[in-house]
Amino acid sequence: MKATRIFSAFFTVIMLLTLLTAAPPVFALESGWEIDYSDYDWTRLAGDNVTLNVYNWGEYMSLDGGDGEFDVNGEFEKLTGIKVNYTNFASNEELYAKLHSGGSTYDILIPSDYMIGRLIDEGLLEKLDFDNIPNFGNVFDIYKSPEYDPANEYSVPYLSGIIGIVYNTTLVDKDDDVETWDILWDEKYANNILMFSNSRDAFMISCFRLGYSPNTTDENELRAAAEELKKQKLLVQAYVMDEIYDKMGGGEAALAPYYNGDAAAMIADNPDLAFAIPREGTNHFVDAFCIPKGSKNKEAAEIYINFLCETLVALKNSQFVGYMTPVKTAYEALTPEQQANTMVYPSDEILKNTVTYTTLSPAAKNLIDSLWTEILSEVGASPWMTPVVLIAAVGISLWINIRRYVKKKTATN
Repeated sequence: MKATRIFSAFFTVIMLLTLLTAAPPVFALESGWEIDYSDYDWTRLAGDNVTLNVYNWGEYMSLDGGDGEFDVNGEFEKLTGIKVNYTNFASNEELYAKLHSGGSTYDILIPSDYMIGRLIDEGLLEKLDFDNIPNFGNVFDIYKSPEYDPANEYSVPYLSGIIGIVYNTTLVDKDDDVETWDILWDEKYANNILMFSNSRDAFMISCFRLGYSPNTTDENELRAAAEELKKQKLLVQAYVMDEIYDKMGGGEAALAPYYNGDAAAMIADNPDLAFAIPREGTNHFVDAFCIPKGSKNKEAAEIYINFLCETLVALKNSQFVGYMTPVKTAYEALTPEQQANTMVYPSDEILKNTVTYTTLSPAAKNLIDSLWTEILSEVGASPWMTPVVLIAAVGISLWINIRRYVKKKTATN
């Protein structure tokens, strides 16, 4: 009997130790969601006092955790014991300048396709250890082996989208054609047009409008695109990135090119806004996780990337920010209505008329940078902008502002 008790006590201790040391089969999130994490060692660095420095676009991750929303970084910290220091950039060019200066200490970057290619070419990224990122297997095949990373060595896709035109239906004439880039050059909307403050997207628009590839490296074509952007500058109220939320949401401008997921968020806040995709064609972009050269927390960064590719994490994140998820299992978890939302998931017909940016030659990049600086510093009137056109533009601008005023008065009364 005594031997049996001893054996029973020994067996109980062994079982308790097994339960305590085994990875929990399900991690209950504060939001109430549950994810099965039993097949991966998430806590391997829990006692190492690691802090990850993550550099991402603004408004591009589910972070607040309010109203039952998924708090990506908060849940990751609770699960792994790894802290996250999260900061934002507004454009690929801003990210590049920060990284190229050599003063950054980031562990995770989320640049776009063409910038990833540039960072690879310049030796600024680490190769990934995909043994730490098994969820890469969840990614759609169409997102694997992209032109910017053909051997799948440096990046894991995060989100994807397209560029179109956000417009205010109360400020744009209902008879005007908004499904063309030409409307961003319409003098009727002088001082009521917003434009990208980054060169690659701005040149894309001008090139499509002229019938050129947005990946052109032809000097004459790039100079012609720059000349059109100089003409447009006289109509532009401001060059923006994240500032577009306040300006378009507050009815401060009539038209702006921007990304479809952000457009969906703006429309949700302001039903006067709508979104159009120009028939000349547009950019289909892919943003992806990368680890910069010299990261001191590479393994932790790979754990973070793997977490973002978990089915439920990718699903909740995509739903929150309004962009296409490249994670197949997350897409399959969407409702039929969500999959049919062409604002977020454009039709195959639309996607066939899109182009993904490629990595340009150093000569083409330098020329674009030079031309863009010239455009932004340009002052004075263009030859086609005659006094009559200027007067007409001022008159239309006044008319739009009167309409804004009337609308606000009506709303308050």
